[in-house]
Amino acid sequence: MESKALAKAVRIDVVEMIHRSHASHIGSALSIVDILSVLYTDIMKYDTADPAWEGRDRLVLSKGHAGSALYAVLAEVGFFPKSWLENYDLNGSPLSGHVSHKGVPGVEFSTGSLGHGACVACGMALASKLNGKTNRTFAIVGDGECDEGSIWEMAMFANHFRLSDFTLIVDCNGLQSFGPCEETIELLDLGRKFRDFGWNVMEVEGHDHDALRKAFSARPSNGRPTCVIAKTVKGKGVSFMENNVLWHYRDPQGEEYERALSELQGAEQ
Repeated sequence: MESKALAKAVRIDVVEMIHRSHASHIGSALSIVDILSVLYTDIMKYDTADPAWEGRDRLVLSKGHAGSALYAVLAEVGFFPKSWLENYDLNGSPLSGHVSHKGVPGVEFSTGSLGHGACVACGMALASKLNGKTNRTFAIVGDGECDEGSIWEMAMFANHFRLSDFTLIVDCNGLQSFGPCEETIELLDLGRKFRDFGWNVMEVEGHDHDALRKAFSARPSNGRPTCVIAKTVKGKGVSFMENNVLWHYRDPQGEEYERALSELQGAEQ
């Protein structure tokens, strides 16, 4: 499936999943759909028939509250049946609200405690390097997640050990749970911070598939890890959810649900 077609399908899946389960974090999920779609169509090596294939690239969704988007992508590319999405975040479902690897093919690690997943991904990248492997490791964090001190410990560690096959992607949508990131804890120039920690840094428009593809494909030769800061829109794809912090927790019902589906189904790929 082409990346834009995948992104459209996944956005519809996410709205339907959160509508059924009355779950949260729809805005957070919609902002990373394009990032995930490009990774799974054009960048990452994986085998849906053998999720544990040793040569695969690894992805850890550190902002685990946006797990509905990852689950939808994994279902759409064939890791498990799409019918699983119908029970997302319902009792007895393996697809919990915060992403879980237990019984879910394609999920590398359970996340939800912010700052944790990025550190585990960094450890995966170190293990690959020590074992002489050439697979890549990716981690997706939110800009609000960068308030966590563990992110900066990881940043020092990854540079010190020259984890050149490690790419950190910052979903930079400017909002966190209760308001703008800059009003919660000022991040200031996030790109400069990572550069000062020794990283290669690229800043791209996070819904431009060509720009994302180019950034994720880059393999700098200086032996250092890479940070891709993707400028995104929280709630991307649904007009009344975009840049609206209300949709960090609210779930679409009634007229809002119908309107969201109508906008997404009518959107160009």
